[in-house]
Order: sequence, then structure tokens, then C-alpha cells
Amino acid sequence: MRESAVRFVGKVLWFIESNFRKDITLDDIADACGVSRFHMCRGFATATGYSIVQYMRGRRLTEAARQLAAGAPSILDVALDAGYGSHEAFTRAFRDCFGLTPETVRDGAVPDQTLLVEPIRMNIAAEKSFSLPEPRKETRGPMTLVGLARRYPYNQVEGIPAQWTAFQAYEGTLGEKPGFWFGVCDGFDEAAGTFRYSCAVEVDDPRDVPAGLDVLKLEPATYLAFTHAGHISGIRNTMDAIWRQYLPGCPFEADGDAPMFELYDEKFDPRTGLGGLEIWIPVKG
Repeated sequence: MRESAVRFVGKVLWFIESNFRKDITLDDIADACGVSRFHMCRGFATATGYSIVQYMRGRRLTEAARQLAAGAPSILDVALDAGYGSHEAFTRAFRDCFGLTPETVRDGAVPDQTLLVEPIRMNIAAEKSFSLPEPRKETRGPMTLVGLARRYPYNQVEGIPAQWTAFQAYEGTLGEKPGFWFGVCDGFDEAAGTFRYSCAVEVDDPRDVPAGLDVLKLEPATYLAFTHAGHISGIRNTMDAIWRQYLPGCPFEADGDAPMFELYDEKFDPRTGLGGLEIWIPVKG
């Protein structure tokens, strides 16, 4: 694996920390770091728990909060330094982030410290190493799925196990093909830092779908199927290794227009979280 490929998250962090006060775009960062925009966004979110837009916004507002707490004389100057074009736009963003106005922080109010976004260490990519078996190349689809969908921030996915518990109540009632379950990830929103996760099963005919469930259509696609053999709680390590270690140096380009999914079969035990699963990443070509 090329060193430059393995360390692209560190390069992204360096570029952001050097430029987050400037008007930079996702394309600017991707070009500077030599990686595709889609791959950069997925890999960064998997490695850090933040979307790039979230991280830049959080860093700008955190540094602005520190300037205000130190008694900055001009809120407009702080706003401009943070990349906002007006006092009003800065105040809205600041209040949305901290629940306080810039004026109250300058007057002595203390923001919740858990809301501050501190710099992530730039050697993060060198700190983790995870053994990843070689994936299979598969072509699959079209598929019709019925599932329970919810939207999550990248760094707040703790509700997914409860989502699966809720979906299990429909088992055997949807006319599904037995023995397989899908955890579908799509609807990635970089600005909001969120994605849609659907617990789903495959069906031939999605008639009489219960209220609260959605029908998902997956077009034919080519995938790399990666194995996650350990406990389900370690799936983020496998995801991180896929996006940060394997894909940057492989000959395939991830397809950002197609959903990715986790595939569970009868070997997986939802009670213990053991039995393993596969992670299917759509690729071009």
C-alpha cells in the first residue's frame, strides 16, 4: 500500500487546519490531497466521525468562541475571521452550535465544552492498522428491498442497534427472501454531516408495505464484498480500513451514486452480535 494513500486523512487534516478560516471547498481539499472528493468524504467521516463540512464549521466556531471569551472587541471581525460574511450569519451559526450568542460568550458565558471541536491529531492515519482480508468482486441487482429507514449524523450512530430491534418485529411478514438482511447506507449529505441507514430485507413484490417502512430500489451494480468476521461492535474498524487503507491503493474507484450495504446471513446472531457479515462497496467499472 502506498504511504501517500494510507495517510490521506492526515493530509486532509493538515490542509483544513492550515486553511479553515479561508473560503475553501471540498474540491479544493480533494485536489490538494490527491484523492477523489467522494472517497475523501467517506474516508474522513469513517476515520474521524465528522463530515469535512462539520469539522471545518466546528473548528471555525470553536476558535471564534475562544476569541470572544478572551474579550475580542469586534464581533464582526471575529465573524469575518471565521469565514462568515455578516454579523447576522455568524450569530445564527454560533447559536446553532453552542446555544449561546456571541455577545453572551464575550460577556462571560461559557459554552458547553463538549460542543467544542478540537484539532484532530494529523498522524491519525498512522496510528491505526487493521488487517483486512482481500475482498471479492461481485455483480448484483437489481434488487427491491423493504426496510425501516432513519437518518443519523456521522458521529452519532448509537441508535442503529435499536433500529434493528424495531425492524425485527416485521420478520416473516414482508414476503422477504429468507436468510438475508441488509443494512443500507445512502443519502449522504456532506453539508449536514448525515446519512440514511435502512434495515431491510429483499422482496420480489413490495405490496402492502406497512406504514413506516420504505421501498428501496437498488440498480445493478458492481461491488467489492469485504468480510467483517469479528463482533458487530468492531464494524467501524473494518469500515475505516476499507476507506483509509484498501480503497486508496486499489484499482477500483468507489461509486458515490450507488448505495453501499452490510449483508447479514443466517450465521449472524443478533442476540450476541457474533457470526460476521459482509460490507459491499459499489465500484465503477
